[in-house]
Amino acid sequence: MELVSAARRCFLFPFSRPPKQSFLKAFLLDGDLQSWLGGEAREVPDTPTRPLQRSFGSGLRWGTQSKYSPALLALNLLLLDGMAKAQPKFQVERDFEREYGKLQQLEDQTKKLQKDMKKSTDADLAMSKSAVKISSDLLSNPLCEQEPGFLEMVTAFDTAMKRMDSFNQEKVNQIQKTVIEPLKKFSSVFPSLNMAVKRREQTLQDYKRLQSKVEKYEEKERTGPVLAKLHQAREELRPVKEDFEAKNKQLLEEMPKFYSSRIDYFKPSFESLVRAQVVYYTEMHKIFGDLTAQIDRPGLSDEQRERENDAKLSELRALSIVADD
Repeated sequence: MELVSAARRCFLFPFSRPPKQSFLKAFLLDGDLQSWLGGEAREVPDTPTRPLQRSFGSGLRWGTQSKYSPALLALNLLLLDGMAKAQPKFQVERDFEREYGKLQQLEDQTKKLQKDMKKSTDADLAMSKSAVKISSDLLSNPLCEQEPGFLEMVTAFDTAMKRMDSFNQEKVNQIQKTVIEPLKKFSSVFPSLNMAVKRREQTLQDYKRLQSKVEKYEEKERTGPVLAKLHQAREELRPVKEDFEAKNKQLLEEMPKFYSSRIDYFKPSFESLVRAQVVYYTEMHKIFGDLTAQIDRPGLSDEQRERENDAKLSELRALSIVADD
């Protein structure tokens, strides 16, 4: 700070009065500075080197050897000082945003997965219920009363559809219990996490406001009243800073742990999902195997069945009541 203050005095000395604004605002707004910067440059090298691209030591040596160097030296020192202070803060914010961004993505994916699983189970139930409805409608068809052979086939089909619906209901109940409900419980954690992040953000805003207040008094002339206000501002800043750092540290430690725990949490659910599907389709293989044995005519290929259907359809079309006009 002493070096930076010396640089500020070195820069502002040729212009008789110190600016009331911050250094950068003064640099941009002060009319005298704009006039001076817009004036004719003296002793400018043929290939000038940008101050920020020089080493700190070489910048100091170069600054002592140039007639127009006080302003550039001060600017160099202030920017280096500001960059050095800001870099750790920027890194902390980048780390926080990276970890919180991963959790926000995880929250969205969890909600989407829960929604998709619910749609899948609803579709499964609708399918089996529709199959039962079809078999029931066939049983109530008057044709079954007249054709005992057809009645026997439809009865076997109806029994198979009801068995399918029963196993499907068991599968959906298992998925609801072991997959959808755990997803729902996992999603319920995120509101608490988001509230903790919101409290951190509120504390950060208070921290920035009080830090800006301290910096404002640090830039003023060190008179008695200013020093008193500076001391008071620092006292107000200290507990808020400690509170923010505690909240920030806790979140930075716990957010990666929460994110990495997702696999251990979800793995049993998806193992259960696979088992439920295996049990269901194993039973479906048995049910439809039994149904095929009851109603199928062995020895007929699919092509033969298709030709028989086409022949029956041709006979129907030959009837005068369905002939084209």
